[in-house]
Amino acid sequence: MCGIVGYVGNKNATSVLIRALKKLEYRGYDSAGIAVYTGEEIVVQKVKGMLKNLSERITGEVIPEGLKGKEYTDYENKLALKTDDFIKGSLGIGHTRWATHGEPSDLNSHPHTNMDGTISIVHNGIIENYAELKAKLQAQGVVFKSQTDTEVVVHLLDQKYKATGDIFKAVIETLHVLEGSYALGVICKNYPDRIIAARKESPLIVGLGQGENFIASDVPAILEHTRDVYYLGERELAVLYNDHVDLFNFEGEKIIKEPSHVEWDMDAATKGGYEHFMIKEIHEQPKGLTDTMRPRIVKDDSGKPVDVFFEENKMDDAWKTADRVVITACGTAYHAGVVAKYAFEKIARMKVDVDVASEFRYRDPILDKKDIFIVISQSGETADTLSALRLAKENGLKVVAITNCVGSTVSREADDVIYTLAGPEIAVASTKAYTTQLLCLYLLAIKAGKLRGTVSEEEATKLLTELEGIPAKIQQILDGKEVIQKFASQQFNKDKIFYIGRQFDSATSLESALKLKEVSYMHSEAFAAGELKHGPIALIDPQTLVVAIASQPALYDKIGSNMVEVKSRGATVLVITQDEKAFEGKTDEVFKIPECSDTLASILTVIPAQLFAYYCAVQRGFDPDKPRNLAKSVTVE
Repeated sequence: MCGIVGYVGNKNATSVLIRALKKLEYRGYDSAGIAVYTGEEIVVQKVKGMLKNLSERITGEVIPEGLKGKEYTDYENKLALKTDDFIKGSLGIGHTRWATHGEPSDLNSHPHTNMDGTISIVHNGIIENYAELKAKLQAQGVVFKSQTDTEVVVHLLDQKYKATGDIFKAVIETLHVLEGSYALGVICKNYPDRIIAARKESPLIVGLGQGENFIASDVPAILEHTRDVYYLGERELAVLYNDHVDLFNFEGEKIIKEPSHVEWDMDAATKGGYEHFMIKEIHEQPKGLTDTMRPRIVKDDSGKPVDVFFEENKMDDAWKTADRVVITACGTAYHAGVVAKYAFEKIARMKVDVDVASEFRYRDPILDKKDIFIVISQSGETADTLSALRLAKENGLKVVAITNCVGSTVSREADDVIYTLAGPEIAVASTKAYTTQLLCLYLLAIKAGKLRGTVSEEEATKLLTELEGIPAKIQQILDGKEVIQKFASQQFNKDKIFYIGRQFDSATSLESALKLKEVSYMHSEAFAAGELKHGPIALIDPQTLVVAIASQPALYDKIGSNMVEVKSRGATVLVITQDEKAFEGKTDEVFKIPECSDTLASILTVIPAQLFAYYCAVQRGFDPDKPRNLAKSVTVE
């Protein structure tokens, strides 16, 4: 999730931009840059890596090694201020990039400029039709310097500006051509008194100062300057001058809105108003799923989804002839693989083995060159998963990586890579990374099914249509989260929590139990519901909570019998299901999810479990963002 800032005013813009970007570091990034108008030209400085690299690039001064804590922070702040001595100008834009198109590099970093350097832009989001637009621009002689979708926008804007002679009209016309999601900041050498900003499906705010105004992707960037902001609405633009701001819709019509006053303290603001990053990221899942799904679903002329397209994936022939899929991952990613086993078997009719990566290479696995090997890693740096990947490659298998990090080791070493576009996760316990992994695996299963002839056109359209509706259904669950919050307030002191389910729901139970133990430190276990009578039922007593996940209608009677078994022995029972009537009298509490096919319901059923884990952690007084003994990326075995 990239960071945007912009400044127009009476101060020198360079250090203002760098310090503002510093406030957005929590979002995660792999490169940084600024563009400042000096009175003669737009000077762009951008660099791969951290913001300190940008300050060092501008000043030529390197932060001494060995500095720690406050000493390091003070030096870094002084270096950021020193940048004013090297680039002087009162108009500028800045960006921290989290790579989606093109690896992290100086050239792929933002801002991007047109060929003569008179227009510069920063961009968050994804331009879906960038490939088509890029081909047309290249045919007209435009030379591209980067691999990004963003550079397409600045060259297109340049063409529109040369045709209209008006930068505002050029922006409007450009927006009407773009497809996808974006927040944009634009400066032009010939309009040195203004920034133009636009928003579609990607957040952007305007900060209102005294003799100065700002744009930013989030409030923390500007809190040291102002607490009065406009939250740009969907398909809205702003033109910022040093003494006022004008707002417009995408038709160029002026609009009026009241500014908001930010009451958050700095720490809360970095979390977007949420108490913790974990709950913020749970709420970001509808957007993360939409961003991950949108560029991968192919539609016909009527807008009906008909196929799956992975730009990164070039293994169609291998999928047609493969005998087996082998999936390897760790922790939460492994649980996504267990769900995928059911999905591939049901949709693509393929044999699937799922292994914990830490065990895989030590058991002398039987591998065949016709197998397709899938590795899943949020960070792309998980040591055990990398070891499994390398073993598969040594045995001649084709490897597909699913990861959230462009340029990671997993993505570089795999034959093909499918990126989840969840944005960076700050909380250690994964939420949105997990659901976007599930989505990619479902899309891959549908693609494999089409290639192998196990899914008809009609069936594919039905599944893809339902997938498109998943984000809205998750939002419905989030809108009703108070039921889970209340239930957690009554159950957070239970001694034992068991998650049970069958088929897909058994797989979801694994992730649900892990999430609870990670952040609340409550003893939670998960197992196939049919295994209750083979041992675990001996542990059931009045201090036990059993959470039954029930999204498979054909197995409602079976899971219902399991619920009766544990309830008769004193356990408290919660059921997560689409059909509360099927379990009347068998449960103490029901959390109803929206109607969904049993094939895809795993993306929905995990959301209440994530919420329950979060609220239990809060009730018990623990910080869910930083569980003890855990790291976000496990880079050692």
